[in-house]
Amino acid sequence: MSSVEKVRGRYPQWVAERLPSDAWTEDSGVAFPLYRMAGSCLNFPRLLQLGLDGLEAELADTPFKFVADHLRDTIDSYIGSVSEEMVKTLLAIRNKPPRHFREAIQLFWLYALHSGTWNYGRLDVALGSFLKADLDKGVLNREEALELVCGLWRLMHSYDNMYDNRLIVGGRGRPDEAAADEFALLAIEATRKVRLNQPQLSLRFYDGQNSELWERAIDAIGEGCTFPMLYNDEVNIPAVQKAFGVSADLAEQYTPYGCGEYVLNHYSEGSPNGVINLLKALEITLHSGRDPNNGRQVVEDVPSAADYQDFDALWQSYCRVVEYHVAVLAHQQKLEYDVMAEEAPLAFISALTSDCVQQKKSAFGGGARFLGGCLETYGYTNAADSLHVLQELVFNQKRYTLPQLVEAMDANYEGFSEIQAACRQVSKYGNDEGMADSMARKVHEHICNEASKQAVKVGLSSYLVVVINNWANTVLGWKTCASADGRKSGQPMANANNPSPGSDLNGVTAFLNSLVKLDPSLHAGAVQNMKFSKEWFGEMRPKFEALIKTYFLHGGAQAMITVVSRDDMEAAMREPEKWGHLMVRVGGFSIRFVDLPRPGQLEVLARTLN
Repeated sequence: MSSVEKVRGRYPQWVAERLPSDAWTEDSGVAFPLYRMAGSCLNFPRLLQLGLDGLEAELADTPFKFVADHLRDTIDSYIGSVSEEMVKTLLAIRNKPPRHFREAIQLFWLYALHSGTWNYGRLDVALGSFLKADLDKGVLNREEALELVCGLWRLMHSYDNMYDNRLIVGGRGRPDEAAADEFALLAIEATRKVRLNQPQLSLRFYDGQNSELWERAIDAIGEGCTFPMLYNDEVNIPAVQKAFGVSADLAEQYTPYGCGEYVLNHYSEGSPNGVINLLKALEITLHSGRDPNNGRQVVEDVPSAADYQDFDALWQSYCRVVEYHVAVLAHQQKLEYDVMAEEAPLAFISALTSDCVQQKKSAFGGGARFLGGCLETYGYTNAADSLHVLQELVFNQKRYTLPQLVEAMDANYEGFSEIQAACRQVSKYGNDEGMADSMARKVHEHICNEASKQAVKVGLSSYLVVVINNWANTVLGWKTCASADGRKSGQPMANANNPSPGSDLNGVTAFLNSLVKLDPSLHAGAVQNMKFSKEWFGEMRPKFEALIKTYFLHGGAQAMITVVSRDDMEAAMREPEKWGHLMVRVGGFSIRFVDLPRPGQLEVLARTLN
């Protein structure tokens, strides 16, 4: 019996009834489980401090005691088949802690491969001291060190997972900032040199940090690298402290992974094991709890469209449909953890996760200091815009009845062009407009707070929303009918918490002002995708830096920036063989534009270019 079958076999009846057995890419539904363990970020500095002999001694009385020997076996298997220089490196790390940068990189990478993790945490903390010592002593020059990092980047790229392969540099909470900055600067330079879509380099920054990190980051972004992604510690540390319920010192160890979720570097687990489509939840609400795609009754006792006398009643029904699904996804998350704890100790992950060694328990079996969960949310912006349209056209202006709007949506607006035009004319999130942005906050706060309530109920340290995208907005859009924001059936939904394509009409300042209205202390990560033309990074660069710094000063938590022109993307669609170098951000990950399926290309092309 597979692990998935074991999880589903433990479903209480109420859980089995609410979760489809089909994959989320195939079924038309509101909520879907994801069967995986993801997002572990390990204590690599501890590994490099101890070396394999030290690690073996530390693990002697734990279920993970075989880890060091297993790594030695791997090292031994390479000797005789690699270069003389590589043999020296492998022999140097077979027992003792690494002494040099080259040795530290090698031990880190061997361990990462064995652990199965695709996310590497604060790598400047792990490797910075080795790099600085070698540079200071003349063991390496900067060009040699850069080539080593470029080689590591190529290895990460070959370990192909475009949704992960995250590593973090910069930020508060690094013991030796000067040494860490040496690696961080080299990491940015390597990203500029190799031009790959992996690893996903992320720069944390704060007031007073080495300004050269920021300058080199903007250089790289302006050249079209899409990396590093920018994370604002001044906002994120207090937000993480509140959301996770931890001290400021622990919050300083927040680490983005995957498509943009946060964990506490080697202190917490927070696998994203559920998906909810908020626009589909509204669709179900407007059809008396029934899925119009397949006729299945999803939620009982939901009023018909004709029964709502005011917007508050409609809002309460929408909330009930969302809550119905959030509760089941939280329960599903804990069941997955329980099965994983029984199935496997995940020894390589647990050995470098606090406090598994002290507890002598696996990361998902009571060993990790904090065991949380994540809920991926999609369709959030479209749900908010649609609710705002319904509030305005039906309940405030009384221009149409709710059944009339539902009829128009069910017809995919065919024969209802006047209604669709009216829906599109209502103000939307992303324009710094009070009512639309207020509805976005209302939808955001509801799903975040409802998810957070589930942690105590199911026995997790936290259960937090993540507002990300891995082009799921496009895939889930295929199964979502026409919506009140004017979107037609099957079209992509908005990316993460960004405005819907074409709906932000008041310019980049208004767009950024809307983004900062959503409280970052309620979730475990949100994607802020931004697309700028190349001109912003030439003579207009001072204006760009003033704009983005003001955004961060006013509460912006994060930015994932693509620098590209519409002409370039259209040319790449016509002649893909000539545009293999063109990189774009899809959501929480980057990809060569020509490698995107055509629906994904069209969705990226439709986003506003500032």
